[in-house]
Amino acid sequence: MTANRDIRIGVDLGGTKIEAIALDRDGRERFRKRVATPQGDYAATVRAISDLVAAAQAAAGRGSIGVGIPGTISPATGLIKGANSVCLIGQALDKDLAQAVGQDVRLANDADCFALSEASDGAGAHDHIVFGAILGTGCGSGLVVGRKILRGPNAITGEWGHNPLPWPADDERPGQLCYCGQRGCIETFISGPGLSADFERTTGEKAIGTDIAARADAPAVAVMDRYIHRLARSLATVINLIDPSVIVLGGGLSKIERLYRDVPALLPKFVFSDTVVTPIRPPRHGDSSGVRGAAWLWD
Repeated sequence: MTANRDIRIGVDLGGTKIEAIALDRDGRERFRKRVATPQGDYAATVRAISDLVAAAQAAAGRGSIGVGIPGTISPATGLIKGANSVCLIGQALDKDLAQAVGQDVRLANDADCFALSEASDGAGAHDHIVFGAILGTGCGSGLVVGRKILRGPNAITGEWGHNPLPWPADDERPGQLCYCGQRGCIETFISGPGLSADFERTTGEKAIGTDIAARADAPAVAVMDRYIHRLARSLATVINLIDPSVIVLGGGLSKIERLYRDVPALLPKFVFSDTVVTPIRPPRHGDSSGVRGAAWLWD
């Protein structure tokens, strides 16, 4: 099969699904397919990705291959670390995939892929420094500068969710225990489960974040007010450290429209500047940002 440098194939490896896409040089979709992720089976996961790549190549031509993963490659070992799909941990996934598909494959954290997608042809396409913040099951993020993912020597750039909640009130200390072993991490407050847990502690009811935001009763409004304040404090520290051109929100909670009105209004209280002009935007590509970002890894 003749290689086509105008085709970019991206794969998003998630905990429940694997999605592949093929884009042309203008970002137009030429192929898309989704399959269930084999649970706890590394070899089957590699085969599933390889089969999706083969289907994409058959439909759109042989192109570059990028894969977004729920973890990262350890600079020390070259093996996957920090993946919530535990069968990936300790595996040489990039090498195994390259062997399976017969060409080099680039891997990146799924949050990095989200940020790259939005920086390439999404909500941050015209911005130099793009911080992509995931508000979902966790609070990952990616940092893209000049349409290039910024990677540090420890491969943890963007792990804002595992810093302590800034300027905590007395009733926010010491905070809930995080799976990382610390207490009071940002992620325990502003992830989807963090918002739901606050609502359940307040009302005794279970609900997901978008449903909580849609309610007009006083307890739900109070929970959302706390959430907005915590998110503003957390993003203010990002602005103080990085001063990004734009912050793009992703994940399930990014669908809450109130975030884009109320969080910016609170930022001046916490950002160390006489002006705060950093826009906070929803993702242009929504749930497709991860797989599209994987496709842009070779750009």
